[in-house]
Amino acid sequence: MSGARLSSPAELTRRGLLKAGGALLVGFALIDPLARPARAQFGPPPGPDREKIDSWIIIHADSTATVLIGFVELGQGATTALPQVAAEELDLDMDQVRVVAHETEVTPFQGGTYSSSAIANGRPQVQRAAAEARAELLRRASQHLGAPLADLATARGVVSVRGDGGRQVTYGQLLGDRPFEISMTGEAPLKNPSAYRIVGQRAARPDLAEKVMGHRTYVQHLRLPQMLHARIVRPRGQGAFGAPPRLLALDEASIAGMGDARVVRENDFLAIVASREWDAVRAARALRAEWDIPASLPDSADLYNAMRRGVAAVQVVLEEGTPGEGSVHSVRFAAETPYQAHATMAPNCALADVKADGARVWASSQDIYALRGSLARLLGLDPLAVTVQFAEGSGTYGHSLYDDVALGAALLSQKMGVPVRLQYERADEHGWDTFGPAHIGEVAIACDAAGKLTSYSYDGWQHSWAFVETTEQMARGTPARGWPMGPSRSVNPAVCGGMYALPYRKLTDHVLATEEWPRGAWLRSPLDLSFTFASEQAVDVLAAQAGLDPVAFRRLNIADARWLGVLDAAAEASGWTGPELPPSGSLLRGRGVGLGTHLKGWGAAVADVEVDPESGRVRILHIWGALDAGCTVNPDIVDAQITGQLVQTVSRMLLEEVHFTPQGVTTLDWNSYKVARFSDCPEITPVIVQHLDQPSSGAGEEVMAAASAAIANAFHAATGKRMATFPFTPERVRAVLAG
Repeated sequence: MSGARLSSPAELTRRGLLKAGGALLVGFALIDPLARPARAQFGPPPGPDREKIDSWIIIHADSTATVLIGFVELGQGATTALPQVAAEELDLDMDQVRVVAHETEVTPFQGGTYSSSAIANGRPQVQRAAAEARAELLRRASQHLGAPLADLATARGVVSVRGDGGRQVTYGQLLGDRPFEISMTGEAPLKNPSAYRIVGQRAARPDLAEKVMGHRTYVQHLRLPQMLHARIVRPRGQGAFGAPPRLLALDEASIAGMGDARVVRENDFLAIVASREWDAVRAARALRAEWDIPASLPDSADLYNAMRRGVAAVQVVLEEGTPGEGSVHSVRFAAETPYQAHATMAPNCALADVKADGARVWASSQDIYALRGSLARLLGLDPLAVTVQFAEGSGTYGHSLYDDVALGAALLSQKMGVPVRLQYERADEHGWDTFGPAHIGEVAIACDAAGKLTSYSYDGWQHSWAFVETTEQMARGTPARGWPMGPSRSVNPAVCGGMYALPYRKLTDHVLATEEWPRGAWLRSPLDLSFTFASEQAVDVLAAQAGLDPVAFRRLNIADARWLGVLDAAAEASGWTGPELPPSGSLLRGRGVGLGTHLKGWGAAVADVEVDPESGRVRILHIWGALDAGCTVNPDIVDAQITGQLVQTVSRMLLEEVHFTPQGVTTLDWNSYKVARFSDCPEITPVIVQHLDQPSSGAGEEVMAAASAAIANAFHAATGKRMATFPFTPERVRAVLAG
């Protein structure tokens, strides 16, 4: 893939960016020309007033529209689906709408792009703004044409009088490239779902062609004049969050002769900068540095015992109802699940240009607005002097190192006085990731003689997210601290029994001190794979005790019609007749079902699994994933979301696991941290349960939890054995089968 070497922002042209005319565009130019008129309207950061129509919609002279959205493109299709929402309300077609690169002083704050929020939260915001814009355009058209509002019709940005086709005016004539200059009224009517032409339809994603053909400009490709390349220098794997390594000694002579490579140090933050990237790479590898690396972690083999020993507090998160009478069957099931990495395909990268009075940073952060605050704090600048522009990376699946690398690039640029591009190496990405935390879950569940649930309890052990990036910790000595929204999140009411009608439910959090463990953060469907792996296996065991089919047992105890809808959709798509599948020669086969979600949406999955009892190899043959995301704006995108979720679930269930010694993480590359390859991917059938008349909910991670449970239950159906730990490595499988 060729890089996009842009010698000067002034060389960028509108024609160069809008190669496809009026087609939707997500630009990753150093300064997007389409953003200039928006910036002129909005003024300096913190950006646009969300109560102004101009903060969301710009109408151009050719009757096209620029839609300003605050949710970034992480590969999930938000920059296609949200313009669909706007086009629907504006009565435009998709070739008449575009978006600009997300930028803190230009695009409106809508929240961070995580927790499946882009459409769930973004759709009503964009829908409201577009409806307000259309209402104002119709008001102006009514005055211009001398016709009442009720007599007006709109199509492709043309307002006409019904029955008199000669009387018409275009959006461009009414407003073209001028601001609305009015606030939201809250009174603009939204289009009735029965009239939708665009929402609910399969619109193509304009960004895919560039990606498939290798022409996309990613953050790794950006260049600036006089820019230096940089690499960080750290021990190869992190220890506990609260015990960072200390730099004891440094031999700068060890990089002599490697071009103009120079050492840059800020306390324990250490990096190399050079004019040529290869010189920075060579020097970072050759630099001799002595570190004090404390033995701060347990050994991986003792992880779960150490977690039980390390409980800092116990708190009841939820207790509701009264245990039902007549409990006849009961189950206790315990599971242990590992640290797993974000493992982005391309290591994270950022570009920063910091001057005495301000800074501009290009990064692939999930939340460019929060990152701006972190940059301002690190650099000692007013947040209003910092601009962050989103530039797409290789995907992230949660909070990987995109903020950390941005902080590092900015710090180095400030110290060197020129733009700096910092890219991490593979060992940096794997060894210093903010991992999805390990978890222990214990479930106790009971039912009466008829199979009706009478009680449910879940005890979880897990630590919270790290709230300080490594760069800030090592450069400024900022103490380790956990996520400020609470001490932990070891139990999720949405997936810990939340899909069932329960007379009694109790969820208990065994809190681990965040600073005593590897750095953690949200990983796609955070902890939900672990929750349902324990919980939904217990449900299957209880169903067997009650003498009921696993699907029938769930139907008997389902919480509501939405959960029943996805359960029935997955069962019907898979042709469910029970968990038994005939073996294939010496290979054992079974089918399993599971329910799960993250925070929004309803998910169900059925999986067919094959187990080789001799080698211990597990193969997923087919997964059916059903998702109710309310109003699905673009079914193509949601099909792809379901497929991607299920591929990643297979990888995490069969292969992915972070290992470490007391001194630090040891899974530093693709050999030691394995992920699924093409040969590991099963056949996947995505199923969408559409509700155009409902609010949109999450679609980015809501089927993964269900799939982890379906795979685990299918393994039992094939072998008669229960896996209490994932990933299902051959060694673990052989040990369980032998036991």
